[in-house]
Order: sequence, then C-alpha cells, then structure tokens
Amino acid sequence: MPFNDLREYISALEREGEIQRIEQEVDPDLEVGAIIRRSYDLRAPAPLFLSLKGYPRGRIFGAPIGLSRQQGRPFARFAISMDMPPESTPLEIIEEYIRRIQKPLKPVLVKDGPCKENILKGDDVDLNVFPAPLLHDGDGGRYLGTWHANITRDPDTGVHNWGLYRLMIHDKKSMGGLFQPIQNIGVQYYTKYEPRGLPMEFAIAMGTEPVTPWIAGTRFPPNVSEADIIGAIRGAPLELVKCETVDLAVPATSEIVIEGIVPPKERKEEGPFGEYTGFMAGDRIPRPVYHVTAISYRNDPIVPVTCMGVPVDDAAVSLSLTKAANILEETRSRGFPVKAVYCPPEAVSHWTVVSTKVPYPGYSRYLAHAVWGIPWGRSAWYLVIVEEDVDVTDMGQVLWAISTMCHPKRGVVQVENVPGHPLLPFLGPEEKHKNLAAYTLLDCTWPRDWPRDAIPLKISFEKAWPKEIQEKVLKNWRSYGYKE
Repeated sequence: MPFNDLREYISALEREGEIQRIEQEVDPDLEVGAIIRRSYDLRAPAPLFLSLKGYPRGRIFGAPIGLSRQQGRPFARFAISMDMPPESTPLEIIEEYIRRIQKPLKPVLVKDGPCKENILKGDDVDLNVFPAPLLHDGDGGRYLGTWHANITRDPDTGVHNWGLYRLMIHDKKSMGGLFQPIQNIGVQYYTKYEPRGLPMEFAIAMGTEPVTPWIAGTRFPPNVSEADIIGAIRGAPLELVKCETVDLAVPATSEIVIEGIVPPKERKEEGPFGEYTGFMAGDRIPRPVYHVTAISYRNDPIVPVTCMGVPVDDAAVSLSLTKAANILEETRSRGFPVKAVYCPPEAVSHWTVVSTKVPYPGYSRYLAHAVWGIPWGRSAWYLVIVEEDVDVTDMGQVLWAISTMCHPKRGVVQVENVPGHPLLPFLGPEEKHKNLAAYTLLDCTWPRDWPRDAIPLKISFEKAWPKEIQEKVLKNWRSYGYKE
C-alpha cells in the first residue's frame, strides 16, 4: 500500500533499520548538516533529529533516500519509497518505474487535511518558527527548502509544474531561490509572468509522502503534470487540498505548506549553496524573491532535509534512477534496441551509461544524439555507450569497456555549444554567463564494419568456459572451501 504521509514512510524505514533517532540536542547551525553529510559518507541510517537547539518542538529528517550500507540493498530507501522490496536492484527499480508511469493517475481534491492543523496569515506569518538549518560553512543563509515540491502554474496552458528548487530564508516573510532559464519554473517566470508584469503564484509542499519530492526533482516536459506521475508511481491518486491565499493545491498530508507570490522584476541576493555537484555553487547574486502570504503546518512538523555535497546524497540517488528510467523508456519507444540505462550516482547524473545492440555502422552516434535530444538526456554531459553484454550498473565493467573498447580518438565524439547551466563546475566564467556547455560520447561498441574474427573474444566466466564446466564449478563452489 502506498504511504499516506512522511510519518508512515519514516516508520517503514525504521522497521527496516534505516532510521537513526538522535535524542541528543543538536544545533541547526552546521551540526545538523555535518551529521547528515557524515551519514551519506558512511551510508548510515537516515538521521531523525528530535531535539534541536532553539526549537523545542522542531524535528528534522535527513537523508530521506540516501544509500544504505546494509549488504545487498544499497537502494533500500528509494525502493521502500516505491513500496518495493528493500533489496530491489537499480535495474529492477528502473523497470518498475517505467511500468508504473504508463498509467498516470490524476490527483483528487479533498476538503481538508492534516496540513491545515495550524494556519498563519498576515502578521502571524513567520518562516523562522521552523528549524531551517545552515547546512554548509559558506552557504548564503539558512535553507528551509532542500527536499520538497515547488508548485506553480503555466499561465498559458494551465499545467502545474512541480519542481525542486532550493529555498533560502531572507526574513520572516520572504525567501530566495535559483530559477535557471532552462528549468520549467524559469521558463514560466522569465518568459511568461515577468514580461507581462504578472506575479507568479507558488506553493511549497514540504514533508509529503516520499514519492513527491523525488518526482518534483525529475525533469519532465512542460505539458506533463508531475502530480499525475506521482499518482502513477504510488499506484493511488495523490490527495490535494486548496491553498489559503493562492489558487493552487498541495498534498493534504504535507508537514508544512508555504504559499505566496513571486513578483516580477524584484531581486534580492541569494546563495551561494553547497550544490549537487559536490561544490559550492550559484554565487551570491540578485535572484527572484518568494513573498509568503500564508503558512500552514501539522502539529509538531518534520522538516525533511537533504545536505548536498560530494556524492552520494539524495539528489544523486533519485536522479541516477529516474533519469535512467526516463531515457530508457523514451529510447525504447523510438525503436532503439537499448537493453539498459544507468546513471551512476557517484557521477551526480552527469554520466549516462547505455547498453545496447548495435544493428548497423554509425548507430552509436545516432543513439547518442537521440539521447541528448530528449529532456532527460540534456544533462548527459558524458555519455557512455557499451555492448549489450556489459552490466551498466557495474562500474568495474564500464571502466573496463572504456579502457579496452573505446578508441582514444575515433571513439570519442565531442559536441560543443549545447545548453548548460552555471552550477556546472567544469565550465569557465564565459560559458556560465552564456549557459553553454558541451557533450562527450565515449563509444565502447565494436565497429560493425570489422570482420567477425577481428572482434576480440571476451574472456569471462560466462563466455570462455563450456557450460558444463560452469555448472560443475557453481555446484561444487562451497565444497572447494568457499563460503560465498
């Protein structure tokens, strides 16, 4: 059964040994961030902070879908969020994701929900009642929003965009954030609302059931409603309730809802912030301002927090799976004989590895441009295409393929002047200013114009020994004295 709220999800994680309750008082200034960061490094259980300095009733839930150190189940938290077995493999999760998104489920509107237990309006609005942490030494401020959903509406199509964009507190009634021009929220604000002199309404849903934030952080085409996709992944419609001061709706069981408007032409300095790339990014420059008109929240709310940095953190986990799944589904739908796609979480979604049949000469370049041409492939700055017998989730096999099957010259294809964004550390100042980047293809497939005897024989357990010898060795493995 899908989870109704964040609290049910936390209980499920606790049953699986994936929660660490921290009763000791912890300071939201840097200490919370350091603990979450350390939990990522050790793949330790997700920290649930129950005593926060200066916030008698505040709670923070860190590393919501971080990797697990439990043997055989590194993606346990993500799998549990999808109501799948904790030991599900990345490829099993990807295939199940593809299966579910084929049946979108529209949300249903309800009259009331737990998020309405407390409502603040007018002079009572105060963002500082929540334990917004200062996560990294050097951050531009306290970031209340790191794992949530920003909800806005396209003024032309009426389609709602659910995105995941950072939120820094300016004062009790306003926040700052990063709108990149290539993001859906940036397209809405910079090309539609602002040129027309219109304020953009927003709603922030924090502490929802577990699927919403990672779907919000997944890039979908502007005409796709993320709420419908969330319903598909959950296998049940998401229940929404109307906001208090804006014409938007939010998940009814959200821990915290923040709503208001982003006026046109107003800017205030925001950033920098320790970003998903593992570097301090974004600089401190004037950016659009969220003006808060109402806040509603549950009793004793829980603030979900992801502390981005050197991988692997929650953003890297979600993007490694959702991006791969969407690329796999899209390329298959276009007739490409792709076997599997994987984005190693250690590569913060910048590497995409594709295994495929190679039906004709030049196919790899054709496939590469197809990947780069779809929304989910735009950030495949490094694209690795391998033969179908290479396990794309095994970085040892991928590195072997790059080192032995990718020709140092003809196997490397570079494409310049493609859309980029200023968070990419490898870009120079001028490229960041112009939002330009580049793509690289590492073609690790055998040329199809080679004679068959020119293709080297793969020396692996499965390929280089007769079937009867393989079976004998597997049958007698423990009798040889091996324990595993």
